[in-house]
Amino acid sequence: MNTVIRKNALTATAAAAVLAFGLSACGDMDGASEENPEMGDAEETTENTDGMEEESTDEGMETAGENFGPGCADVPEEGDGSFEGMAQEPVATAASSNPLLSTLVSAVEEADLVDTLNSAEDITVFAPANDAFEAIPQEDLDALMADQEQLTEVLTYHVVEGTHTPEDLADGTFTSLQGEDVTTSGSGEEFTVNDESQVVCGNVQTANATVYIVDTVLMPS
Repeated sequence: MNTVIRKNALTATAAAAVLAFGLSACGDMDGASEENPEMGDAEETTENTDGMEEESTDEGMETAGENFGPGCADVPEEGDGSFEGMAQEPVATAASSNPLLSTLVSAVEEADLVDTLNSAEDITVFAPANDAFEAIPQEDLDALMADQEQLTEVLTYHVVEGTHTPEDLADGTFTSLQGEDVTTSGSGEEFTVNDESQVVCGNVQTANATVYIVDTVLMPS
């Protein structure tokens, strides 16, 4: 009988220990639950911070994409030829919708360079405005347009590898698709190409190129 009593006492002691452990564990769980809201707040703060960083990055991209120069006032405000419209198309197609570049587009078509320019990746184009072609004596311009080989040389001299920002043009030397170098200089909103041609509308974006509209047709040596 003493043995039975001793077993019952041990059983009761073990049950009490189990109960105490269970209550302690519940208490720890409650504590953990009370701490979780703080962790949730931390996660929310992290998400908010990430959102602020993304917003700041977007603002930086918008700033980097600003157009400049007096010629930009002649670019349509909406439609395919607008800055927004040109950004959706490859460069030759985009230029065909811009009224400032109609003569250049005709020259590109005569030289059979439409597909070449549209399929190129990450290029910068110094695009002569219509006034630039009008400054060439008509007889010389007609001869240039009729000579596909020479016309190709001239047009590919206006195209350089890489999409270059205005900052890159401050003191730049770039190899053209024609093979010779093109140099740039300037700052702010005033840039010169080859010390002779002024950028009249800069940092125009297309789907595969950055375009700087210039007031002179560049001639390779």
